[in-house]
Amino acid sequence: MDLIGSFTGSLESFVISTLAFIFVITIIVFFHELGHFMIARWAGVTVEVFSVGFGREIAGFTDKKGTRWKLSWIPLGGYVKFLGDESAASTPDRDKLRNLSEEDRLGAFEHKSLARRAAVVAAGPIANFLLAILIFAAIFFFVGRTVTAPLVDEIVEGSAAERAGFVVGDRITSIDGTDIEAFSDVTRIVRLSAGETLEIVVKREDAHVTLSAVPDEAEVEDRIGGKQRVGLLGIRRLTEGDLVVQRYGPIDSLWMGTKETWFFVENTMGALFGIIAGGGGADQLGGPLRIAQVSGQVASISIPALINLAAVLSVGIGLINLFPIPMLDGGHLLYYAIEAVRGKPLSEKMQDFGFRIGFALVVGLMLFVTWNDLIHLNIF
Repeated sequence: MDLIGSFTGSLESFVISTLAFIFVITIIVFFHELGHFMIARWAGVTVEVFSVGFGREIAGFTDKKGTRWKLSWIPLGGYVKFLGDESAASTPDRDKLRNLSEEDRLGAFEHKSLARRAAVVAAGPIANFLLAILIFAAIFFFVGRTVTAPLVDEIVEGSAAERAGFVVGDRITSIDGTDIEAFSDVTRIVRLSAGETLEIVVKREDAHVTLSAVPDEAEVEDRIGGKQRVGLLGIRRLTEGDLVVQRYGPIDSLWMGTKETWFFVENTMGALFGIIAGGGGADQLGGPLRIAQVSGQVASISIPALINLAAVLSVGIGLINLFPIPMLDGGHLLYYAIEAVRGKPLSEKMQDFGFRIGFALVVGLMLFVTWNDLIHLNIF
């Protein structure tokens, strides 16, 4: 019976994780591609296909302007295919472009002005950031934010806080110029700042005191059994009687949503640069398997938590797509920047070579993060 119960529980967890993963990825991909699509239509580009997912089509329809909207079998991305594209990665089909009629040339992406092509490409990542802002804003507006005052109730002996000179009763008002409203703000910033010097302003009685603290690095276990390296300051909030739910109006919610999005942009970039510089752990990079597992875990908590995860991942996907790697949106923008400087595009040979390099990098990254996932999930 225990074996059957264990199998049933594992199966249920797998189904929840899979469905939650598909839900989250579909939302993110749809809005990313919708950004490309809307600006392409505005720019007069003929859109042949709008696909959520890759591979064989599950279901779809063709609209009045000839665009095939479809849902495909592999829910790991999606694409918009323009007239003149050779593949889902928007690599141009040179032969097809040369043989287009004059009428069709008007709708070909490659024959649009540099500014219009750049606008179409940039619209995808921008849509991801806008989606994140709207989701965060909706959560602040409809759900609110549970906060407790950023007071120091206890200091861990030998901790970074003790070394920095914190005393019980301090109220943290800002960290590196960022205003602090809740104890959770402190936790979030500190967790991402292991080994970094933080300038922390505290209110102590009637005076404001500036302290310099360097959070210690510690390895902690997350909710799904994985290991994370985080920063620890060594302060505790013991009193929870002052927990309050802050609610925001529409304008304030949008502002809070924008700030929240920028927080994740800033800290994601900081973490990535840390990995590149050798100061972070590349083993913490996760791929589709870990996203699926986290999605299932979060979905079991609440729907708002799952939607919040979608916003966080939308920021990450928007940033990744801006990396100057051919095949990604940032790679196309890099080509356009070179074209703007040179006054003419790179040669077809150079562009094709760049796309091959980009393809190799993207495949290599996917293999790397998938291997990380397998190690993280203790499959090997």
